[in-house]
Amino acid sequence: MSEEKILRVIFDGARSGAENMAVDEAVLLAVNEGTAPMTLRFYRWSEPTISLGYFQTYGQFQDQDEDIRRLPLVRRQTGGGAILHDDEITYSLVVSLQDKVPATDITDLYQLVHDAFIAVLGKRDVEVGYRGGQESGNSQRGPFFCFARAHRLDLVLEGEKLLGSAQRRMKHAVLQHGSLILGRHFAQQPSAELQPVIGTPFALDEILADVTRQIGKELALSVKKGELSDLESERTRELEAKYAGEVWNLQR
Repeated sequence: MSEEKILRVIFDGARSGAENMAVDEAVLLAVNEGTAPMTLRFYRWSEPTISLGYFQTYGQFQDQDEDIRRLPLVRRQTGGGAILHDDEITYSLVVSLQDKVPATDITDLYQLVHDAFIAVLGKRDVEVGYRGGQESGNSQRGPFFCFARAHRLDLVLEGEKLLGSAQRRMKHAVLQHGSLILGRHFAQQPSAELQPVIGTPFALDEILADVTRQIGKELALSVKKGELSDLESERTRELEAKYAGEVWNLQR
């Protein structure tokens, strides 16, 4: 009898930028080593925070308006443009490359997750879809903000980007995370906003539960609620110092 394959889902709270990025890396390392199941985590940010793409320079951040420069800064382990994390929900999906799951290719995994959001929001009469076209993006070049960049697999709402994703791959696992914008309070980052379109009451928990079920189904995994292991929690504490430090954040 084959062993049941699990998608651990973690509905996390709000954390600092350094801690959020540390958790993402801790989970990626654990799945890569085979010590944790494939994992889907949803999380928030404890305060408005700028995350730089891995290849962006600190000088690009310094060139921004003063009200952007005064925000906390963290560098992601994924490429792409900077994101102003504020009124959003962030998802982080870590998939094993050693197990035979339906989507481990870069494009396939983007589409699997984005298709889930399209389906779930569509049932709530929110029409989101792919940007389309031929633009495949560039992780090292483009406007400062990710949401000002174009990729054919971006999810757009009323012509503006609502959800974008990025990946980091290791030998045996891949991390994909992305930001779903609920509301926008800074004019500098262009984006769509889900909250004004979907209206109230805004049942975000139900939306995320439906998205989770859809992703689990498409990956042929059994969804189980979980939490970080002791090892992942210990690594998170160790890695948080890295993501809060100048060596990592100012390396370019």
